[in-house]
Amino acid sequence: MSRIDARLAELGIVLPEPVAPVANYVPFVISGNQVFISGQVSIGPDGLITGKLGAGLNVEQGAEAAHACGVNLIAQLKAACGDLDKVTRVVKLGGFVNCTPDFVDQPKVVNGASDLMVAVFGDAGRHARAAVGAPSLPLGAAVEVDGIFEIA
Repeated sequence: MSRIDARLAELGIVLPEPVAPVANYVPFVISGNQVFISGQVSIGPDGLITGKLGAGLNVEQGAEAAHACGVNLIAQLKAACGDLDKVTRVVKLGGFVNCTPDFVDQPKVVNGASDLMVAVFGDAGRHARAAVGAPSLPLGAAVEVDGIFEIA
């Protein structure tokens, strides 16, 4: 078992099968030593997490949805490079939050994915990031997160 697989087990995280694209794109692209992973919507063990922050979902629920996006990013990353121990850095995450126009806590929501990256990859999980609001997301998802990762 790899070091990162052991860390995931320690955290009680079971990676799902990577989600197939829902349109005309690929789930990831490897260019040089970087892996670009397409946006992963908030699909958890119980299915798609839908809703709008500021209208039915609170920050804690949004952070849980972002955490689910992070788990899906890691599943795609494992599919891309085979061994998660090859990951040398989480470079950047882009977080999109389905929210009302007056909702201002997008950073707190996207922390659900960011905190996961640090918990799994340690200091290599610290990353640059964007957290923005969106009037809607694909399939009605509450959150979507994409990522750039460096591999050895």
